[in-house]
Amino acid sequence: MKIQQTAGRDQLGGFAPKFAQLNDDVLFGEVWSGGGLSLKMRSILTVTVLVSKGMVDSSFRFHLQNARKNGVAKAEMAEILTHVAFYAGWPNAWAAFRAAVEVYGDDPGTNGGMFGLGRPNEAFARYFTGNSYLNPLTNPEETVFLANVTFEPGCRNNWHIHHAAKGGGQILLCTDGRGWYQEWGKDARELHPGDVVYIPAGVKHWHGAAGDSWFSHIALEAPGEECANEWLEPVDGEQYGKLR
Repeated sequence: MKIQQTAGRDQLGGFAPKFAQLNDDVLFGEVWSGGGLSLKMRSILTVTVLVSKGMVDSSFRFHLQNARKNGVAKAEMAEILTHVAFYAGWPNAWAAFRAAVEVYGDDPGTNGGMFGLGRPNEAFARYFTGNSYLNPLTNPEETVFLANVTFEPGCRNNWHIHHAAKGGGQILLCTDGRGWYQEWGKDARELHPGDVVYIPAGVKHWHGAAGDSWFSHIALEAPGEECANEWLEPVDGEQYGKLR
Protein backbone atom coordinates (compact mmCIF):
# COMPACT_ATOMS: atom_id res chain seq x y z
CA MET A 1 0.00 0.00 0.00
CA LYS A 2 1.48 3.34 -1.04
CA ILE A 3 1.46 5.96 1.72
CA GLN A 4 0.21 9.41 0.73
CA GLN A 5 2.15 12.01 2.73
CA THR A 6 1.87 15.79 2.38
CA ALA A 7 3.50 17.03 5.59
CA GLY A 8 6.69 18.08 3.81
CA ARG A 9 4.93 20.17 1.19
CA ASP A 10 2.44 21.55 3.71
CA GLN A 11 5.14 22.81 6.07
CA LEU A 12 8.22 23.36 3.89
CA GLY A 13 6.98 23.39 0.29
CA GLY A 14 7.60 27.10 -0.13
CA PHE A 15 10.92 27.19 1.72
CA ALA A 16 12.60 23.90 0.77
CA PRO A 17 10.63 22.25 -2.04
CA LYS A 18 13.30 19.60 -2.72
CA PHE A 19 13.40 18.50 0.91
CA ALA A 20 9.60 18.44 0.96
CA GLN A 21 9.54 16.27 -2.16
CA LEU A 22 12.11 13.85 -0.73
CA ASN A 23 10.19 13.60 2.54
CA ASP A 24 6.76 13.02 0.96
CA ASP A 25 7.58 11.08 -2.20
CA VAL A 26 10.76 9.18 -1.34
CA LEU A 27 10.79 8.60 2.44
CA PHE A 28 7.06 7.87 2.73
CA GLY A 29 6.04 7.23 -0.87
CA GLU A 30 8.86 4.74 -1.56
CA VAL A 31 10.71 3.65 1.60
CA TRP A 32 7.73 3.41 3.96
CA SER A 33 5.59 1.96 1.17
CA GLY A 34 8.09 -0.78 0.31
CA GLY A 35 6.87 -4.36 0.55
CA GLY A 36 9.87 -5.88 2.34
CA LEU A 37 8.64 -5.00 5.85
CA SER A 38 5.20 -4.51 7.33
CA LEU A 39 4.11 -1.02 8.38
CA LYS A 40 4.03 -2.26 11.97
CA MET A 41 7.67 -3.35 11.82
CA ARG A 42 8.69 -0.08 10.16
CA SER A 43 6.97 1.83 12.98
CA ILE A 44 8.79 -0.23 15.62
CA LEU A 45 12.16 0.38 13.94
CA THR A 46 11.50 4.12 13.60
CA VAL A 47 10.43 4.55 17.22
CA THR A 48 13.46 2.56 18.42
CA VAL A 49 15.94 4.65 16.42
CA LEU A 50 14.38 7.97 17.49
CA VAL A 51 14.53 7.00 21.17
CA SER A 52 18.14 5.87 20.85
CA LYS A 53 19.04 9.28 19.39
CA GLY A 54 17.08 11.15 22.07
CA MET A 55 14.78 12.70 19.46
CA VAL A 56 11.60 12.68 21.55
CA ASP A 57 9.89 15.69 20.00
CA SER A 58 6.71 16.38 18.02
CA SER A 59 7.90 14.12 15.21
CA PHE A 60 8.34 11.32 17.74
CA ARG A 61 4.72 11.74 18.84
CA PHE A 62 3.71 11.51 15.19
CA HIS A 63 5.56 8.21 14.87
CA LEU A 64 3.99 6.93 18.09
CA GLN A 65 0.56 7.75 16.68
CA ASN A 66 1.57 6.07 13.45
CA ALA A 67 2.74 3.00 15.36
CA ARG A 68 -0.58 2.77 17.14
CA LYS A 69 -2.40 3.12 13.81
CA ASN A 70 -0.17 0.42 12.30
CA GLY A 71 -1.11 -2.09 15.00
CA VAL A 72 1.50 -1.63 17.75
CA ALA A 73 -0.60 -2.19 20.87
CA LYS A 74 -0.10 -0.37 24.17
CA ALA A 75 1.42 -3.43 25.87
CA GLU A 76 3.80 -3.94 22.96
CA MET A 77 4.94 -0.32 23.02
CA ALA A 78 5.60 -0.56 26.75
CA GLU A 79 7.76 -3.65 26.17
CA ILE A 80 9.59 -1.99 23.27
CA LEU A 81 10.48 1.12 25.27
CA THR A 82 11.50 -0.94 28.32
CA HIS A 83 13.83 -3.04 26.17
CA VAL A 84 15.27 0.00 24.38
CA ALA A 85 15.93 1.71 27.73
CA PHE A 86 18.85 -0.65 28.44
CA TYR A 87 20.54 0.33 25.18
CA ALA A 88 19.42 3.91 24.55
CA GLY A 89 19.65 5.22 28.11
CA TRP A 90 17.20 5.65 30.99
CA PRO A 91 16.57 9.40 30.47
CA ASN A 92 15.70 8.83 26.80
CA ALA A 93 13.32 6.05 27.77
CA TRP A 94 11.62 8.20 30.42
CA ALA A 95 11.03 10.94 27.87
CA ALA A 96 9.67 8.41 25.38
CA PHE A 97 7.34 6.91 27.99
CA ARG A 98 5.89 10.34 28.80
CA ALA A 99 4.97 10.76 25.12
CA ALA A 100 3.67 7.19 24.85
CA VAL A 101 1.38 7.63 27.86
CA GLU A 102 -0.21 10.62 26.11
CA VAL A 103 -0.60 8.86 22.77
CA TYR A 104 -1.90 5.57 24.21
CA GLY A 105 -3.70 7.06 27.18
CA ASP A 106 -7.16 6.77 25.65
CA ASP A 107 -6.57 3.37 24.01
CA PRO A 108 -10.03 1.73 24.26
CA GLY A 109 -10.84 -1.94 24.37
CA THR A 110 -7.70 -3.17 26.11
CA ASN A 111 -9.82 -4.68 28.90
CA GLY A 112 -11.96 -6.72 26.51
CA GLY A 113 -15.03 -4.52 26.84
CA MET A 114 -18.00 -5.32 29.04
CA PHE A 115 -17.29 -9.08 29.16
CA GLY A 116 -13.61 -8.90 30.06
CA LEU A 117 -10.34 -9.70 28.32
CA GLY A 118 -9.78 -13.25 29.52
CA ARG A 119 -6.51 -15.02 28.76
CA PRO A 120 -4.22 -15.06 25.72
CA ASN A 121 -5.77 -17.30 23.08
CA GLU A 122 -2.71 -19.55 22.98
CA ALA A 123 -4.49 -22.72 21.85
CA PHE A 124 -5.47 -21.09 18.54
CA ALA A 125 -2.60 -18.59 18.23
CA ARG A 126 -1.25 -20.32 15.12
CA TYR A 127 -4.48 -19.42 13.31
CA PHE A 128 -4.22 -15.70 14.10
CA THR A 129 -2.09 -12.82 12.86
CA GLY A 130 -1.41 -10.79 16.01
CA ASN A 131 -2.54 -11.39 19.57
CA SER A 132 -6.05 -12.37 20.60
CA TYR A 133 -7.67 -13.12 23.95
CA LEU A 134 -10.44 -15.53 24.93
CA ASN A 135 -12.91 -15.27 27.82
CA PRO A 136 -15.32 -18.27 27.86
CA LEU A 137 -18.77 -17.23 29.11
CA THR A 138 -20.55 -20.59 29.19
CA ASN A 139 -19.71 -24.26 29.69
CA PRO A 140 -20.14 -26.11 26.36
CA GLU A 141 -20.97 -29.29 28.28
CA GLU A 142 -24.05 -27.59 29.73
CA THR A 143 -25.36 -25.35 26.92
CA VAL A 144 -24.36 -23.60 23.69
CA PHE A 145 -20.84 -22.22 23.88
CA LEU A 146 -20.39 -18.45 24.18
CA ALA A 147 -17.00 -16.76 24.40
CA ASN A 148 -15.82 -13.17 24.33
CA VAL A 149 -12.97 -12.85 21.82
CA THR A 150 -10.78 -9.73 21.85
CA PHE A 151 -8.36 -8.78 19.07
CA GLU A 152 -5.53 -6.29 19.47
CA PRO A 153 -5.22 -3.64 16.72
CA GLY A 154 -4.35 -5.33 13.45
CA CYS A 155 -5.12 -8.83 14.73
CA ARG A 156 -7.32 -11.10 12.61
CA ASN A 157 -7.89 -14.82 12.27
CA ASN A 158 -7.10 -16.88 9.20
CA TRP A 159 -9.66 -17.67 6.55
CA HIS A 160 -11.71 -20.55 7.89
CA ILE A 161 -14.92 -22.55 7.40
CA HIS A 162 -17.43 -23.86 9.93
CA HIS A 163 -18.54 -27.22 8.56
CA ALA A 164 -21.70 -29.07 9.59
CA ALA A 165 -23.82 -31.90 8.21
CA LYS A 166 -26.87 -30.02 9.48
CA GLY A 167 -27.30 -26.61 11.11
CA GLY A 168 -24.07 -25.24 12.54
CA GLY A 169 -22.29 -22.04 11.67
CA GLN A 170 -21.49 -19.14 13.98
CA ILE A 171 -23.00 -15.88 15.20
CA LEU A 172 -20.87 -12.87 16.20
CA LEU A 173 -22.26 -10.24 18.58
CA CYS A 174 -19.98 -7.18 18.38
CA THR A 175 -19.48 -5.49 21.74
CA ASP A 176 -16.48 -3.16 21.64
CA GLY A 177 -14.11 -1.32 19.28
CA ARG A 178 -14.01 -1.55 15.50
CA GLY A 179 -13.39 -4.59 13.35
CA TRP A 180 -13.90 -6.29 10.01
CA TYR A 181 -15.71 -9.37 8.67
CA GLN A 182 -15.27 -10.72 5.16
CA GLU A 183 -16.62 -13.66 3.20
CA TRP A 184 -14.64 -15.12 0.31
CA GLY A 185 -15.36 -13.26 -2.91
CA LYS A 186 -17.17 -10.38 -1.17
CA ASP A 187 -16.19 -6.95 0.14
CA ALA A 188 -15.19 -6.65 3.78
CA ARG A 189 -17.85 -5.39 6.18
CA GLU A 190 -16.90 -2.90 8.89
CA LEU A 191 -18.10 -3.89 12.36
CA HIS A 192 -19.10 -1.76 15.36
CA PRO A 193 -20.67 -2.44 18.79
CA GLY A 194 -24.24 -3.66 18.33
CA ASP A 195 -23.61 -5.31 14.95
CA VAL A 196 -24.59 -8.95 14.51
CA VAL A 197 -22.98 -11.28 11.97
CA TYR A 198 -24.50 -14.62 11.02
CA ILE A 199 -22.01 -16.99 9.39
CA PRO A 200 -23.70 -20.01 7.77
CA ALA A 201 -21.93 -23.36 7.74
CA GLY A 202 -19.74 -23.87 4.69
CA VAL A 203 -18.88 -20.18 4.16
CA LYS A 204 -15.17 -19.27 3.93
CA HIS A 205 -14.53 -16.10 5.95
CA TRP A 206 -12.36 -14.22 8.43
CA HIS A 207 -12.89 -11.57 11.12
CA GLY A 208 -10.76 -9.41 13.36
CA ALA A 209 -9.82 -5.91 14.48
CA ALA A 210 -9.22 -2.79 12.45
CA GLY A 211 -5.61 -1.71 12.19
CA ASP A 212 -6.06 1.16 14.63
CA SER A 213 -8.55 -0.26 17.12
CA TRP A 214 -9.07 -3.07 19.58
CA PHE A 215 -12.14 -5.15 18.82
CA SER A 216 -14.27 -7.56 20.84
CA HIS A 217 -17.15 -9.82 19.90
CA ILE A 218 -19.03 -12.68 21.47
CA ALA A 219 -18.76 -15.83 19.37
CA LEU A 220 -21.75 -18.19 19.52
CA GLU A 221 -21.32 -21.63 18.03
CA ALA A 222 -24.67 -22.45 16.46
CA PRO A 223 -26.02 -25.95 17.26
CA GLY A 224 -25.61 -28.50 14.50
CA GLU A 225 -24.61 -32.02 13.61
CA GLU A 226 -21.04 -33.15 12.85
CA CYS A 227 -19.67 -29.63 13.37
CA ALA A 228 -15.99 -28.96 12.71
CA ASN A 229 -13.77 -25.98 11.90
CA GLU A 230 -11.37 -25.97 8.96
CA TRP A 231 -8.54 -23.42 9.30
CA LEU A 232 -7.07 -22.13 6.07
CA GLU A 233 -4.51 -19.54 4.87
CA PRO A 234 -3.81 -16.20 6.61
CA VAL A 235 -5.48 -13.06 5.32
CA ASP A 236 -3.25 -11.33 2.78
CA GLY A 237 -1.44 -8.52 4.58
CA GLU A 238 -1.52 -6.13 1.65
CA GLN A 239 -5.27 -6.58 1.16
CA TYR A 240 -5.88 -6.18 4.90
CA GLY A 241 -3.78 -3.01 4.89
CA LYS A 242 -6.17 -1.40 2.42
CA LEU A 243 -9.04 -1.60 4.93
CA ARG A 244 -9.39 1.73 6.75
